[in-house]
Amino acid sequence: MGNTAFIWRLVRLMACLSFVFGLPFLAGCAEQTEKFPRLTWPPPPDTTRIEFLRDISSDKDLYAATSVTQSVVDFVAGSTPLPNHIIEPMGIAVSDDGNTLYVSDTALQQVLIFNFAQKTFSTFDGFAHPLGLALDGQQNLYVVDQVKRGVSVRDPSGKEIRFITDKSLIRPTGIALDRTRGKFYVVDTANVKVDEHNVKVFSLDGALLGHVGSGYGPQEGGLMYATYAALDADGNLYVSDTVNNRVEVFDPNGKYLRTVGSGGDTPGHFGRAKGVAIDTLGDLYVVDSAWSNVQIFNRNGQPLMFFADRGPMPGLLRNPTAIAIDKNNHIYVGDLIDHRVEEYQLVNTVLADTLGGPLTTAVSN
Repeated sequence: MGNTAFIWRLVRLMACLSFVFGLPFLAGCAEQTEKFPRLTWPPPPDTTRIEFLRDISSDKDLYAATSVTQSVVDFVAGSTPLPNHIIEPMGIAVSDDGNTLYVSDTALQQVLIFNFAQKTFSTFDGFAHPLGLALDGQQNLYVVDQVKRGVSVRDPSGKEIRFITDKSLIRPTGIALDRTRGKFYVVDTANVKVDEHNVKVFSLDGALLGHVGSGYGPQEGGLMYATYAALDADGNLYVSDTVNNRVEVFDPNGKYLRTVGSGGDTPGHFGRAKGVAIDTLGDLYVVDSAWSNVQIFNRNGQPLMFFADRGPMPGLLRNPTAIAIDKNNHIYVGDLIDHRVEEYQLVNTVLADTLGGPLTTAVSN
């Protein structure tokens, strides 16, 4: 992973030198579709599993899939941020057909909507501090509003259908919706004044059904300032237990199943676990805001590999936040410092590959 980051830093240096001494390098970039090699993980000679596809930062990305080359050129030249530009992406959701990307932006106090099929950009407004996002079967959007201590449910046009809250909610952050069982989970990050760090469970019509988690602390099933949540195909709940540097897993009834990861700086460990998501193979993806990468674990909790690295170049991340994965295993990661969402794709991988353990020699060594 370090070699990949070095290559991109070297590319940036070459581009800057060319810019200073006459622009031949940049001119060549403008004339060719791909001047630079596609950013992939793991690096050769291992089989490529993750490919970087593009940046999504503003409505301009609806009209052309920005190439790696153009992203680098824009980065080096210091492109001026456009209107309708992402500032603080804190929640991500993708429509069932994969055509529409929803991004909650706490700085703008909006949800930004990128429809790639229709090439339209729009926003949902009226939020104080929007964070976690989820979609139900009718494609109604559930938006966690931390300041309002509840969840705003919007129909596809943006009209608020209802606002769901409960006096027990302290600092709601993440959300996961179980369509099969007709309920959703809201991660309550809470604060230092209370011990009730848990996940609240609501019916889709807004009734509080209970909570998940054994309370504040490092014990099995305990949570300390948890942030995001995701569900697998069996309805098991994955919660990023951020201060405990792990992911806690519960069954559909709220029973503790297992812990994935712990604190540290090697594969299988976290510096600050944030967004979580499950791909179509049932593998778990965990965003690490401290190390600025995404780790992948199989359904048995074994670390498979990680991708990205810390840096401003396209495909790299700085303090990433949320993650979402669509049905085609396109992976969207919110990049807080660089004001964008990075899109990647899982390739060359089937279930049998992931059950066998690490997908890269870098993890297994």
